[in-house]
Amino acid sequence: MSSVNNTYGTRSNGGQHGDVFTKPCVVDYMLDMVGYTADKDLSTTSIMEPSCGEGEFIISIIERLAKSASRFGFDLNEAYHRNVNASDLDETKVLRCIERIKEAFPEIKNPSIKIIVEDYLLTEHAPADIVIGNPPYIRYEQMPEDKLVVYKSRFATFYYRADMYVLFFEHSLKQLKRGGRHCFICANRWMKNQYGKKLRKLVARHYNLTTIINMEGADAFVEEVLAYPAISLIEGRTGNDKLKFAETKDVEELRKLNFRELATPESADWSSVFNTVEQTSAFSLIEDQGFRIGIGVATGADSIFISNNIKGQVEDELLIPALNARDLQGDTMQWGGRYLLNPYDNNGRLIPLDAYPKAKRYFESHRERLSSRHKASKNPAAWYGTIDKITPPLQQQPKILLPDISGNTYVFVDEGKYYPQHNIYYITGGTKEQLQLLAALLMSDFVRTQLDNVTNKMNGGYARWQSQHLRKLHIPNVSEISTSLASALLDCYQKKNIAGINYYTQEIIEQETARPAKRSVPVRSRQLTLDFDFA
Repeated sequence: MSSVNNTYGTRSNGGQHGDVFTKPCVVDYMLDMVGYTADKDLSTTSIMEPSCGEGEFIISIIERLAKSASRFGFDLNEAYHRNVNASDLDETKVLRCIERIKEAFPEIKNPSIKIIVEDYLLTEHAPADIVIGNPPYIRYEQMPEDKLVVYKSRFATFYYRADMYVLFFEHSLKQLKRGGRHCFICANRWMKNQYGKKLRKLVARHYNLTTIINMEGADAFVEEVLAYPAISLIEGRTGNDKLKFAETKDVEELRKLNFRELATPESADWSSVFNTVEQTSAFSLIEDQGFRIGIGVATGADSIFISNNIKGQVEDELLIPALNARDLQGDTMQWGGRYLLNPYDNNGRLIPLDAYPKAKRYFESHRERLSSRHKASKNPAAWYGTIDKITPPLQQQPKILLPDISGNTYVFVDEGKYYPQHNIYYITGGTKEQLQLLAALLMSDFVRTQLDNVTNKMNGGYARWQSQHLRKLHIPNVSEISTSLASALLDCYQKKNIAGINYYTQEIIEQETARPAKRSVPVRSRQLTLDFDFA
């Protein structure tokens, strides 16, 4: 096959996207995890490395196979050709892998027969006792369009904007023999985020996930890369074994890990197993208390619909003060003076442009750009509409505002002045005071620890306040907080006193868990009565 170098583009350091090579100590640890050790007779153990690169795993595999052959008296060459298989898309790397095998193991004849240049995802392979490796890191945006079409038609786990390693999981798990072992080191994103949902479902229904080692911050690769790796061990059988979980930031500590047990991944979407706080009579989900979680408006053309220079260019009644994440930095809310142009009436219908001559001129001046959006191509008559419909009453509602990625410790409550943009999540429902109580709870270590457990950290180590993660948090019932504790907690919230918030949150937790079990009361059906004033 001809060389397919640079299929997925070049990284800033000159390497290809997807090329992240594993450190030898990590390779050895993973081979130990799957039981591929030289003290066993490996003569009949079949093993597959589906993205071999230059041979980090394969060289270690053959070293172990050679020691086993010496110990148990079988022929290394025969065992290699019978049981070892590897492939990679890049011909140059495959040739280098083969050369390394020839140099280290001259007794193996024609090693190239077992190291194949191919697109593993589009090729069928014999069942294997062990599948191991480091699948390529190729983001959705980096996959060629023709590949995307084919992959989407072949893989049930290709969901949302999945990274290619998700497809490697699906294809290689199907290659695994009953009772076999599958061990990958790759990004931990699939375990918690949206695009990993269908892979989690596949694993829960048909396999047995036994071990996860989270390695965020660990230097697991031979070059420094921005990655959030984890090692997973999956058995080729259904089962309900307890999931062993450990974390480390140092690859030299892999053999000294302290594992803890998590709930068995049995449900279709088991990402909640990482949250050690369970839903009880004392703790319930945010939306179960009557609050509503949403995300700010996506326009498809923010520079046209949102601006601090738009006032005077369109009718004032079409403008709504808008907030984005930049306005919520450094634990301070500072409106940047931007307005959102709302092209809808109070019934959610697009306004007739002839009734708004200024807006008509403004929209017409941007017609080419607005009409080129996907939304407009699907409905040409709605060429000046936003992707999400705008609901003006949202502006006037008190609401918690949570920037998607933020270093803030403070959680903001807007009393009803602004409309959030698409990089802000919001929570509405109940009174202003109840929202402030909820905001205080969200600032507590009790909730922040949960958020760290259920979300993936982004650059800078920040967790994400996304709706999918907010919906997994367990909190005390806001409507059940005593008046005295509510007063103290709100005072700490308004003073941005994190230590006080943590203290009173713990008091609330202890008080709530001591009560007899009872049904959660939604905030809309039971109002919180407070005996003090708010500024």
